[in-house]
Amino acid sequence: MPAFLLVSGFRYRSGSMSVDAILKAALRPAVFGVAVAIVVVACSSAMADEGSAANQAQTGPPGDPHQSVTRENVDTALAGIPELVENMRRATGVPGMAIAVVFEDEVVYSAGFGVCKLGSDDPVGPDTVFQIASLSKALSATAVAAIVGDGTIAWEDPVVDHLPDFRLSDAYVTEHVTYADLFSHRSGLPAHAGDLLEDLGFDRREVLARLAQQPLFPFRAQHDYTNFGLTAAAEAAAVAAGIPWEELIKFRLFNPAGMEHSSARFEDYVAAENRATPHQRDVDGNWIVTTHQRDPDAQSPAGGICSTANDLGQWLRLQLAGGVLSGEPIIDPAALLAMQTPHSFKGPLSAPSAHANLYGLGMGISVRDDGYTSWSHSGAFLLGTGTNFSMIPGQRLGVVTITNGQPVGLAEATADTVLDLIVHGKVSRDWLGGYMGLFANLYQSETPTDWTELVNNPVAPASLGTYAGTYENDYYGPMMIDDSSGTLVMTLGPQAMTFNLTPYDGDTFLFTPPGENSVGPTGITFEVEDGQSVSVSCEFYDMTGLGTWTRSR
Repeated sequence: MPAFLLVSGFRYRSGSMSVDAILKAALRPAVFGVAVAIVVVACSSAMADEGSAANQAQTGPPGDPHQSVTRENVDTALAGIPELVENMRRATGVPGMAIAVVFEDEVVYSAGFGVCKLGSDDPVGPDTVFQIASLSKALSATAVAAIVGDGTIAWEDPVVDHLPDFRLSDAYVTEHVTYADLFSHRSGLPAHAGDLLEDLGFDRREVLARLAQQPLFPFRAQHDYTNFGLTAAAEAAAVAAGIPWEELIKFRLFNPAGMEHSSARFEDYVAAENRATPHQRDVDGNWIVTTHQRDPDAQSPAGGICSTANDLGQWLRLQLAGGVLSGEPIIDPAALLAMQTPHSFKGPLSAPSAHANLYGLGMGISVRDDGYTSWSHSGAFLLGTGTNFSMIPGQRLGVVTITNGQPVGLAEATADTVLDLIVHGKVSRDWLGGYMGLFANLYQSETPTDWTELVNNPVAPASLGTYAGTYENDYYGPMMIDDSSGTLVMTLGPQAMTFNLTPYDGDTFLFTPPGENSVGPTGITFEVEDGQSVSVSCEFYDMTGLGTWTRSR
């Protein structure tokens, strides 16, 4: 199966579909994806002697194809990779990316392309630090596997055993939801639950506490990609280990794997001297430096790690070698294998002949058209980051891409191009063109109403005092509407963010939400009785029925 069918994207709710949903809907040979810095890795298991892996594959059961890729294939492909990667980067305009390739437990190539920041001459290199977005999920699962391996927890332990204040809206689910449930997105939480709270400035503790108000789908019945569900599991693991999450992943993964430039703290990313700055496209499609730097600390286990191509190369070696790195056992192979095993089914097939798109613990799992199992994941910040890794464990090969541009299809296209060259000796299709078309959907609003369309003969609003007041909402917190400046100003969130409300039609106004998930204006509608508003609702915040505020004064 082509690698793009295996990618699991880090998307909030800002597109008409999430990266996950887009790729689920496109399980056919016409589908494509995103990213900008790449690490390619292929490893042999340190548990087997030289040559034994190939012999075992050849004599193994049906359905376990033997390894066909040789070092000669890799070296031949590497000769053409720099030019192909740079051409794709230039075609998209993404300012910078990095790539590393590993084969049979060796990093055989790593390099950077482009610049760290538009307007500067600082080149990207294999040790340039990038935000890696949702690739964080797989790294976090690896760190949790480390404490599963030493017996601190088990993947099937209920998280409430170690995070007793954790609550969901169903008592049975609260008591039984496990680390594996949350790392495979099968808890019943709706997709991206909590992400809009993060955009409003709520911290990790507050977001996790408010998840109890989210309605649930049937427990373990479907896959719904949830950053803060996974974050809750990581927090529980940290409590069980007796140290903060950011220290747990440092001491159980980054340090033993030699990932010296990696961190789960935003402040470390900002402090890095050799750092890739995020970029976005403006309304005319021109690349610009992102003006608001995304701080993903609230959901760090799901999307807040920063790393480099070389560091991620070490992580790919560790994954492909069953928890062993340079001959040293770091993670118990059984605990790691659970991560690499399917736990949830990501959605219905697009056709009877389509490959099933599955999810392990923090990574997507599927089978390629050539018969090989593939592990992969994508990451995306619309505020300026696109990433991807793709591994073919049967070929002892992997690719990871990290970029400093919002997702446009470059990362996945780079990965599939490199895999084509190594595994098959040629590029099978226009990966970049396909992925760029697919990822255009990320920039469409998910709300039922298209708020960019003007209303014919709109009704004028009532006097502004009709709407002014304080409104309460247990999930999003209070909303203040002030009319003292001669226009309506809305205040939301713990950081008292303010938004001007623009008349749209009658008692409906427009504003642009903050943060990662915002892709344009949305509507806010007041319910007026006897000359005064009694409540206000916002379609953007009401996707799971929690977006109504009631007047308190």
